[in-house]
Amino acid sequence: MGSHNPTSRGAASPDEPLSEAAQESGLHILEPEPEQELETIREDSPLLAASDADGNRGSSDGRKQVADPSQATKSIWYLTLLTLSIGGLQIAWSVELSNGSPYLLSLGLSKSLMALVWIAGPLTGTLVQPYIGILSDNCRISWGKRKPFMIGSTIGTVLSLLFLSWVKEILGSVMSLFGIHDDSHFAKTTIIVAAVIGIYVLDVAINALQAAIRAFIVDCGPAHQQEAANAMASRLIGIGNILGFIAGYINLTKPLWFLGQTQFQILCAIASICLTITVVISCVSVRERDPRENGAAAPKNPGIFAFFVAVFKSIKRLPPQIKRVCQVQFCGWVGFFPLLFYSSSYIGEIYVQPHLEKNPHMTPEQLDELYEQATRIGSFALLVNSIVSLLTNVLLPFFIAPTYDSQAALSQPAPAYHARRNQKRTMLDRLRIPGFTLNRAWFGSLILFAGAMLCTLVVRSVEAATALIGIAGITWAMTLWAPYAIISAEISRRDVLQRAQKLQRAREPAELTPLERLPSGEVAPVVEDEKQDEAGVVMGIHNMAIAAPQILANVGSSIIFKIWQKPRGTPGDNSIAFVLAIGGLFVLASAFYVRELDEQSPSASSVGEDEEHAVIPNE
Repeated sequence: MGSHNPTSRGAASPDEPLSEAAQESGLHILEPEPEQELETIREDSPLLAASDADGNRGSSDGRKQVADPSQATKSIWYLTLLTLSIGGLQIAWSVELSNGSPYLLSLGLSKSLMALVWIAGPLTGTLVQPYIGILSDNCRISWGKRKPFMIGSTIGTVLSLLFLSWVKEILGSVMSLFGIHDDSHFAKTTIIVAAVIGIYVLDVAINALQAAIRAFIVDCGPAHQQEAANAMASRLIGIGNILGFIAGYINLTKPLWFLGQTQFQILCAIASICLTITVVISCVSVRERDPRENGAAAPKNPGIFAFFVAVFKSIKRLPPQIKRVCQVQFCGWVGFFPLLFYSSSYIGEIYVQPHLEKNPHMTPEQLDELYEQATRIGSFALLVNSIVSLLTNVLLPFFIAPTYDSQAALSQPAPAYHARRNQKRTMLDRLRIPGFTLNRAWFGSLILFAGAMLCTLVVRSVEAATALIGIAGITWAMTLWAPYAIISAEISRRDVLQRAQKLQRAREPAELTPLERLPSGEVAPVVEDEKQDEAGVVMGIHNMAIAAPQILANVGSSIIFKIWQKPRGTPGDNSIAFVLAIGGLFVLASAFYVRELDEQSPSASSVGEDEEHAVIPNE
């Protein structure tokens, strides 16, 4: 960022006292020169100025500005620490997804009841995340709005993981005190019921933690670096997913015997340790703004009925850009759900087909051995998918021309922005493909996914099927990055603008509200009295758009399986391929919603232009 002389035109004198409101909030108001009477507000003239490399604050225009230290450009290490906790969360999530089903089956749960268990994730995600968003938005604890919920949810997740993995031993010890044997029907049923309850409690804790972490990234990441922050988050999710996946396939019972008696107990212990460490590092390393500066919270947290009313009102007033992203997610996740839960089974069915045709009269023992081998083959496809996803997360951002991170209007002074734009391009800058924006990359990945899933109807070899699942990893990487980057940029810039205008009105109540552009391209004033939802609620609604279609996909898949699935060991079963192909059609539909997203960065499209949007009087 370019440097500024603190005594130059438009800069505040070092000796000038700050207003009480500015001192309390950490925002510094920069005074214009007295002789300047009118100032045109351009799109490239920021309302909030960030500190330059030397810590100076200023502006080339004479308009009064507010310098927000939190909007200074952060280093890659800051972004890593900010998003580190979501990597630890993904390790815990991957342990549940990859090992939860075999563990519940080992306790005696029937496959027919498994769907009722795994509907817990989308069901709790639909309800818990928006509610946690409302609670955290209303939090007024001095050390932050999100950290209390991050720490509390981490404790709940750790306790749930440990209880779930040791439920047989815990309840067995309790029931033995009353003379109930472990192998009795009552004991087995009690253990299964407790384990299912443990799954639901674990999903509640994980969804609460995810809601707090996502809002934490929006609040603490600079508005002009939300694209980079969410790219870093998606990389850490990929790393956490691979680590959890690999750990599940290594025999840990001998080297890590002190963490548990079984593989699942050891995995849950490792996930708990990783989650605790990453959350603590993020909370200690990143300073959150004092929420008490935002004014008083809501009189009380909403009850159940009031909660649903508040959520529906919030959905109606979502900015158009965020509404479109939610539409993309709703259609897309109908197709992503089958990939997550049935892709390994799809590969396995292809693997067993020639063996079943060659020997249609296998014994149950031979079938078990065949399907166990098929499960390992299918799991390898998931590993390929995870590796492709991680490589996409790491490499693709270097080739995408920044859109949301190139918007300077609310994050740094125009001279600093122009200086940064005009500086010598680095080698990494030369890798960027002109016109290859985040929205277009997202659109292309969805088309690619739809094509791959439709091909599952005709593919009959394990190698080709594995390639299709691997290709889907590109789309999965974009799904973990693009929607969060777009929504985060919109929320963060709106929040920055609102806080700055509040301070300006406190300093100068008679001053007219300036017009600014939001990332969606809308030109509108931010009115203090107008109800605007904070990051917690908006991210919770976005997660509803992800979780709700998974319930629909779960029910729809069950109906298709009921109609077309053949008995185990019968050749010619293509029901899973049919489910994947239908999911591909929904993803294809979601791609057309992406085309409606605004391509043009408002500040980038008008930097250097002198178009007038409003004129405000000077002091």
